[in-house]
This record gives sequence, C-alpha cells and structure tokens, in this order.
Amino acid sequence: MFVDSHCHLDFPEYANQVPELLERMKAAKVTHAMCISVDMPDFPNVLALAKAHDNLFATVGTHPDYEDTPEPTEDQLVELANHPKILAIGETGLDYYRIGDRTYQQMEWQRERFRTHIRAAKRANKPLIIHTRSASEDTIRILKEEGASQVAGVMHCFTETWDVAQAAMDLGFYISFSGIVTFKNAKELQETCKKVPLNRLLIETDAPFLAPIPHRGKTNEPAWVSHVGEFIANLRGISVDEVAHASTHNFKTLFKAPI
Repeated sequence: MFVDSHCHLDFPEYANQVPELLERMKAAKVTHAMCISVDMPDFPNVLALAKAHDNLFATVGTHPDYEDTPEPTEDQLVELANHPKILAIGETGLDYYRIGDRTYQQMEWQRERFRTHIRAAKRANKPLIIHTRSASEDTIRILKEEGASQVAGVMHCFTETWDVAQAAMDLGFYISFSGIVTFKNAKELQETCKKVPLNRLLIETDAPFLAPIPHRGKTNEPAWVSHVGEFIANLRGISVDEVAHASTHNFKTLFKAPI
C-alpha cells in the first residue's frame, strides 16, 4: 500500500470530485493522503476534508510564496495544530525563486514567517512540512538556528542536491520525492534518490501539480503516487513492495499517523 504524503485536495481543480478521487486512490492501493494547508483563510477547508474522511489527514500553515495573505501567529498555529487530524505544521520554508528585483533584506518577512512556523511546531510537538526553492542554504541555516531537529519533518517535493539532502537528514528530516523524479531530465535528482536511505524516504504527488510519467501534463491526483513509488523501486532495483512498505512506515513514524 502507498500513502500520498503531500497533496492539495481543497484546490479548485478538485471541486466536487473528492469521492471519485478517493475511489481511484483505493483502486491504486493508495490508502491515505495528507492534505496540506497553504494559508489561513483556506485552512478550514483543508481541515474539513480530513474530518470528513478517515483516510485523509491535514496540516496547518502558510506557504512561503503566499505574500498577500494574513500572517499566522505562533499562538494561532499551535492552537489549530491541537486538532487530532492535524499531523504537521506547514507547508512552510523559503522560496526565493520569484524574488524579482527585491533585495535579500526585503525577503526578511519570509524568513520571519518560517521561524514562526518552526517555533510553533516545537511548542505543538508536530513535525514540519518544508518547502524550499532557490533558498536551500538559508533553509538549512534557519532550521539549525531554530532547533528544528527537536521535531524534524520532511523536505517536501525534493529537488535539491545530495548535499542538501544530507544536511536535512542530519537534522532528522525525511526526504520526499514527487512526480519530478520520474521526469527524463531529472537525472541528478534520480541519483540523489538512489542514495537516500529507505528509512528516510517518503513519496508524494503535490497534486494537482507535477503529475508523474505516464500522466505528465495532466491534473495530478493522489492515486498516481503509486507511479512515483513504482519508478523509485525500478530506479533502485528493489521491489515495489519494499518502497511501499518503507514509505508508508516512514509516514506513520514521522507523523505519528493512526494508520
């Protein structure tokens, strides 16, 4: 069985489609999925999905790329994380990809938001869902400075180098691979995927984005995390069952998930 450790089923792409998505998950032997929060206004929809379905879980947090949105406070995140269906804090982190003509100093709001999430995670004793893009050095630095190893978490949709993966794992973090690892031009990422120990590996879709081969270009969905797992098994020369068992066990262990 597989678990999709990161998806966005509250997004408009899935309006009135959740029952069908769950049926296709079941057919693909994807037993559970984590619905990820990206901002506070939409958090109630994320939690509602998790409350309505036994095999869905949720997180609470504000994405680093969402600038014009209410800023979550540490107290707010801790309070909302207290719900039994909320298994993690995030998605949080740093994203300098669209920094444009802004200076490094002008991105301090993003670093402060990241620190707020880490501090909330430590108080709530919940792991972190980390997004990092064009900002891996600062991401690792802030994780260290804030003592994020106390709760650890996952580097979601990992596309960084092996050195970044090692630095994250040294802090107790897991490495999650999405459909990107199946892309033909992802050779360096595939080499990193081979090296990540099975006991630190997670898989995800990041649906509705990044559909894996053979569905690339389509609206992604949790059922297709099975393609990610199958690709990784072939890449590493091991059985699909080994990847399924390891990634599911890791999800249960990291998030203390009742599965």
